[in-house]
Amino acid sequence: MSAMRPSRLIVGITGASGAVYGVRLLERARALGVQTHLVATPAGILNVHHELGLDRSALEALATEAHAPGDVGACIASGSYATDAMVIAPCTMKTLAAVAHGMGDNLLTRAADVTLKERRRLVLMVRETPFNLAHLRNMTAVTEMGGIVFPPLPAFYHRPQSIDELVNETVERVLALLQIEQARPQEWRGL
Repeated sequence: MSAMRPSRLIVGITGASGAVYGVRLLERARALGVQTHLVATPAGILNVHHELGLDRSALEALATEAHAPGDVGACIASGSYATDAMVIAPCTMKTLAAVAHGMGDNLLTRAADVTLKERRRLVLMVRETPFNLAHLRNMTAVTEMGGIVFPPLPAFYHRPQSIDELVNETVERVLALLQIEQARPQEWRGL
């Protein structure tokens, strides 16, 4: 197992807007040879269909392995199953709150809890605006536990010409944050 590139990545997709981030992450991980374990909530499946026109089977086909949120006996529910990182993209405020308070009541939040307890990298691409105080406190709690809160805020210094370019750049930044050496985010080179 290479320390420079996760060989096993858990990808969670929840019902927040921005399903394209999770789908693009799965597509890019596959292109890079990274094994992915998908957990999509029922609201996440609805949102993938609404925003991207994909059904459950099309979404699950993008992952190496797909797990139902209720399958708390899945391999990724245990720290003994060595994964390298987890990204929830997009992440609802409900899921953020569950992670912040250790509520491992389904496979998605259990896998996030395992990721934190094993000191593995957890990235939450939270999608909500504006934030209320509960959101901010939950983000602080996750950060204090070692998680990374990564709202998918677009960068404009590379002068993107399409939504696809904005999404791709954000996904590349997440992959770089996961120390995937093949990630290619646009670097700021100065003026």
